[in-house]
Amino acid sequence: MKKVLVIGYVWPEPNSSAAGTHMMSLLRAFRSEGWQVEFASPAQKTEHMVDLSDDGISTQVIALNCSSFDDYVQSYNPDIVMFDRFMMEEQFGWRIDKYCPNALKILDTEDLQCLRNARHEAHKAGREFTTADLHSDIAKREIAAILRSDISLIISHFEIQLLNDVFNVDAALLHHLPFLVDLTTLPLTTKSFSERKHFMTIGNFRHAPNWDAVLYLQQIWPLIRKQLPDAELHIYGSYPPPKATALNNPKTGFLIKGWAEDAYKVMEEAKVCLSPLRFGAGIKGKLLEAMIMQTPSVTTPIGSEGMHKDEPWPGALCESTEQFADAAVALYKSEAQFTQAQQHGQQLLQKYYDKSKLQTQLIAKIKAVSESLISHRQANFTGQMLKHHTMRSTQYMAQWIEAKNK
Repeated sequence: MKKVLVIGYVWPEPNSSAAGTHMMSLLRAFRSEGWQVEFASPAQKTEHMVDLSDDGISTQVIALNCSSFDDYVQSYNPDIVMFDRFMMEEQFGWRIDKYCPNALKILDTEDLQCLRNARHEAHKAGREFTTADLHSDIAKREIAAILRSDISLIISHFEIQLLNDVFNVDAALLHHLPFLVDLTTLPLTTKSFSERKHFMTIGNFRHAPNWDAVLYLQQIWPLIRKQLPDAELHIYGSYPPPKATALNNPKTGFLIKGWAEDAYKVMEEAKVCLSPLRFGAGIKGKLLEAMIMQTPSVTTPIGSEGMHKDEPWPGALCESTEQFADAAVALYKSEAQFTQAQQHGQQLLQKYYDKSKLQTQLIAKIKAVSESLISHRQANFTGQMLKHHTMRSTQYMAQWIEAKNK
């Protein structure tokens, strides 16, 4: 039985974020193979974190910049180590190399942090994003972590192409893994067009693209409300700060609802999901949830990026406030457009998000690389070079911090 150690940036919150849902899919995929799985994290525990013991997964609190991890990981002695985002590979990767050198190292990027950050910086500067924006310190750190890992899980085919074309990352180091949807559990029917009402959006308020989308909706909503004076916009999300709750305005129907106990339920009750994302990366959990609950969505090209290739979007894609409002109103009023969008969503789920197919491909990739780990690493000379002691700034910084703390 293989032993898997997952080092989490945060404790999984599947009801708070798409990242939490994706992490749980990975943990359950490992468990379905009969593998022993332990989840360790240096993060503080939270009120919305899932109870991993329900899935037979043990947990361990670990410390940053502390040699206590060395004793712990030698005792656990994992066959596979998966890092949740590049920051965890930076912190603990060198320790795994030293104490568990034969463990397969997987990096779950979630989405490319360097892409999200570059787009955010361009947005704040009020200019168009270009690939030149990608050559940042964050990119150097993230790409280095990818090169030091044996396999990196990339959630978007757009990001796979970017890594190949812009950063010349060897395709052998990458594995495309979008969200895993169990197609056997999809609802056959959901609330009908006439049973639904109002608009909705959902997303963790701590995630910068989500907060920006709420602010952007303040510009879009009056244009929708002008055409649909009785409509409401319900805004859900975990951890709403005071600046968000202050936007709640019953007179205009702009309602900050906060935490949703059941994201699928509130998605099904709405007629249209709005997601005007102006920057970000990866693929969007809220838009996948909309497809699952057969709720048409209106988003931006960034929102839909990596989710549908050349297939029709289950709703509308817009780049201006006027386009966005008009498309949202049209979907809200037209049952024919609504039904067509539902059909497009079901087609996308079947074609790109089939859990059984994606999980089989992932496990096959892990087994194949594990069986040829020495030759796989030899073919990645840049990664080996980055592990050389003269390049281990993170290791020496961690050891200096630990000595200083003593």
